[in-house]
Amino acid sequence: MSTHIGKQAIVVGAGMGGLTAARVLADFFDQVLVLENDTLPTEATPRPGTPQSKHAHALLAGGQQALSNLFPDFERSLAKAGAVTLRVTSDFRFERPACDMPQRDLGFLVYSMSRPLIEWTVRKRVVEHRNISFRDRCRAAEFAVTPDGAAVSGVRCEYSEGKAETLPADFVVDASGHGLLTLATLQSIGQPPPPETSVGVDIGYATATFDIPHDAPRDWKAVVTIPDPPRSRRGAFLLPMEGNRWLLTLSGRYADKPPDDWDGFLLHAQSSRTPTVYNAIKNTKPLGGITRFGFKASRWRHFDRLASFPRGLLPFGDAICRFNPVYGQGMSVASQEACLLQRLLAATAAQPNSLTGLATAYFAEAQTIIATPWATAAIPDFLDPLTEGQRPPDLEKTLNFSAGLFQLALEDPEVHKVMLEVQHLLKPQSAYRDPELVRRVEGLAAKA
Repeated sequence: MSTHIGKQAIVVGAGMGGLTAARVLADFFDQVLVLENDTLPTEATPRPGTPQSKHAHALLAGGQQALSNLFPDFERSLAKAGAVTLRVTSDFRFERPACDMPQRDLGFLVYSMSRPLIEWTVRKRVVEHRNISFRDRCRAAEFAVTPDGAAVSGVRCEYSEGKAETLPADFVVDASGHGLLTLATLQSIGQPPPPETSVGVDIGYATATFDIPHDAPRDWKAVVTIPDPPRSRRGAFLLPMEGNRWLLTLSGRYADKPPDDWDGFLLHAQSSRTPTVYNAIKNTKPLGGITRFGFKASRWRHFDRLASFPRGLLPFGDAICRFNPVYGQGMSVASQEACLLQRLLAATAAQPNSLTGLATAYFAEAQTIIATPWATAAIPDFLDPLTEGQRPPDLEKTLNFSAGLFQLALEDPEVHKVMLEVQHLLKPQSAYRDPELVRRVEGLAAKA
């Protein structure tokens, strides 16, 4: 059965979404061209187009699994590049309000590394496909459409030296992050933008790296300190990374964001809800400076609610849904979306006009992928009374169930494992609707 769909596909953006999409498209198009506004580094270093890249990132087990499906032996590639293996959750100190979670071996591993290292490792695997090429220092200015406005036919590009051209394409993936080119295209053909759901969180980060000291604690490799709003909006993520270093990201919301001077950074850590992170770093100094980053709101664009969508165009990753990064979901969701795209293309490649209706099918199934990480982020965000957005009508019931679930997980490793499998995107949130689990949680609440 033929898998050939077209001559050229273009991907806008060389981040995790763009890289994984390019890998998938290489199986169906003669050539795949990835356009990137930045100069792509030859090593695992940050670049201007990913201002969040210096901060703590998580590759969840579900994303790790998706990347292994796209790139055989991917975990070996991570380990070879220097990523640190962490056993869930025995290698984590997970400090949560009211109860620190037990450090148990729940039977699966994740890898900890800097964001530049994971992106660089994926890019190395992508370039193994000879029909994928990169064009950096190239700004995608707009998408070209057919005269009838029914399809996208190419990308108009502008280069740093002033040159401009329109590149033809049978298929275009908008993995630019902001997705503004897709919105502009819809406007140009007289179509409405997708409705959006937004949750305002106004989070600020400050991050520093440290050499891991010789007297570092031996009972954990990573620490996650969850804030307890409104009493405390300060959180911390201390993760190991390549080069025997720690990456520490402090977080805060609204008026309680961490500063970028060392004394203020140290004081912010000291005044967090627990002393664990402060005690780990108080006798050391950061390597280089402290970097800040801000995030105002999570955003979900509901492309699935549009009556029609131009053929040959697909927004991808953050262009559809941008998650609160404190939960570390973005890279993993993009990787899972790439596996969805692979499955849909494989199912339609042999059909005539195989791209017709692809976006509609993709949007319908992508919302299923997005629903679990969105719920596991947006619902806890509403614990803070300052969080902006439409609160779900059953919010109190959901929060009470979540509290009961955590309480049950303290005493039952199997419940703890289900919780982590949902949080790591290995299982959908519907796993919480198991009748026996619901009965046990409700029984616990009745005794309270």
